Amino acid sequence: MDRLWRSIAAKSQRDLWKRKVEQVAEEAGSLKESLEMYVSRNQRRAQEARERAELLGRANGESSHVLRIFDDEAQAMQSARNSSRMLEESYATGVAILAQYAGQRDRLKRAQRKALDVLNTVGTSNFVLRLIERRHRVDRWIKYVGMILTIVILIAFWRWK
Repeated sequence: MDRLWRSIAAKSQRDLWKRKVEQVAEEAGSLKESLEMYVSRNQRRAQEARERAELLGRANGESSHVLRIFDDEAQAMQSARNSSRMLEESYATGVAILAQYAGQRDRLKRAQRKALDVLNTVGTSNFVLRLIERRHRVDRWIKYVGMILTIVILIAFWRWK
């Protein structure tokens, strides 16, 4: 391609083809670099996998004991996390129960106040009813006395005439 663009007679087309060839060359170089990086990364991963498999394959009694210790530690940590979570849940439940008790206490206080108000009203009403009954008796006596006085006065006028 490098030889071909030099053989073009017109200068404008030669420059155009020169730029295109340079772009293709740069792109090819970039793709080659990417491919090399990909291949090296895969080789490194494969090497790490082989080394890991070799290490796990060489595990003897002492190594398995160490792995068992780590497993026990992991189980202990998981158990501690579970206990912590359960304590947090218990705490949250306790807080919710106390909040409900506070709400119930407020409702009971309001009900007690209303009951006392009703009792005070009933007590006042009983007092007022007693006053009304007394007044009614007094009014009845006044009525009867008034009727008797009116009859006496009428009889006195009739006889005097």
